[in-house]
Amino acid sequence: MSETSATSLPVTEPLPAPAPARLVDVASLSMEALTRFVTEELGERAFRAPQIYRWLHQRGATSFDEMTDLSKVLREKLRARAEIIPLVKDVELRSIDGTIKYRWKTRDGRYIESVYMPSEDRRTLCVSTQVGCAMACGFCMTGTMGLKRNLTPSEIVAQVHAVNREVRKNEGHETLRPLSNLVFMGMGEPLHNFENLKTALAILQSQDGPNFSHRHITVSTVGLVPMIERFGKETDVKLAISLNASTDEQRSKTMPVNRKWNIAALLDACRKFPLRQGRRITFEYVLIKGFNDADEDAHRLIELLKGIPVKVNLIPYNENPGLGFHTTGEERAEEFRAILADGHVAAYIRRNRGRDIAGACGQLANRGETQAGADSTT
Repeated sequence: MSETSATSLPVTEPLPAPAPARLVDVASLSMEALTRFVTEELGERAFRAPQIYRWLHQRGATSFDEMTDLSKVLREKLRARAEIIPLVKDVELRSIDGTIKYRWKTRDGRYIESVYMPSEDRRTLCVSTQVGCAMACGFCMTGTMGLKRNLTPSEIVAQVHAVNREVRKNEGHETLRPLSNLVFMGMGEPLHNFENLKTALAILQSQDGPNFSHRHITVSTVGLVPMIERFGKETDVKLAISLNASTDEQRSKTMPVNRKWNIAALLDACRKFPLRQGRRITFEYVLIKGFNDADEDAHRLIELLKGIPVKVNLIPYNENPGLGFHTTGEERAEEFRAILADGHVAAYIRRNRGRDIAGACGQLANRGETQAGADSTT
């Protein structure tokens, strides 16, 4: 070969290193998806999937090393192809009424909050489904954040696992699942993250998981009307509607969603909602002084709810600095409840929990989004 031909060979750039394979967020998988992953991706027999699932969702394992009844080879396969993404406890705040608010840090540095509310007959956890919220309700602190992102199924479920561990440790329970009830009323609009919510609910209700009864799970929505129909068809848990007004004019002032789906459209969806025998839809009505707590509001509410099996939770507003709203007094709240009762509407004044730690309804503002680590964990 001549010198000329040798020097005329094309110069090639070295090929870039292949990108590392993305690890599978294994705790976000349904049992069906986990079985496919185990058999098709790991080359293992199908019975391994329930074993892994139970470690993740009954025992709340946070690492593959905890899964001691799996072979070392399988655990190594899992480490190479999958990951468990736990939430990290950032802050724990305790109320004088026994409520505990937890702030969790996600792997990408976001912060979410969950609220544990123990009582004599139940242990309830209020669960978040999004970082922030896009609904922008004018009386709610979470709405001031805007929507940062949806939570994954594993991040939704991890709140339950983490608080189960906390309750076992703090209260000395031997059962793997001391929590008895779940309410999806934390940060975010659950039906705005429906697919991840649905997967999380399937995990939480699974017999190979925490095995919560459908009777002990409630999902609250501001009124995403098309999603209410899907929610009724594709899940079997209880529905709560955040109503908070007796006229469209009122509701549109504080709840922008009403400008797209007004009260009539919302109540029509509720009338069509498939209810199990004996079950009712819960309507949440935040009582705001001088805004929606007049006798006329109560009478209009009676008319609006006719023909729907309901119970109404009256929630005296939890005041938030800078939002300009004030709470209805106890006497006025009782008068409002009595009018509803006279109109044959089952109504209850809900006891607000965790006000002193900003853990009550509408107070989850997630200071960590702008002030990470400012509070110390107790």
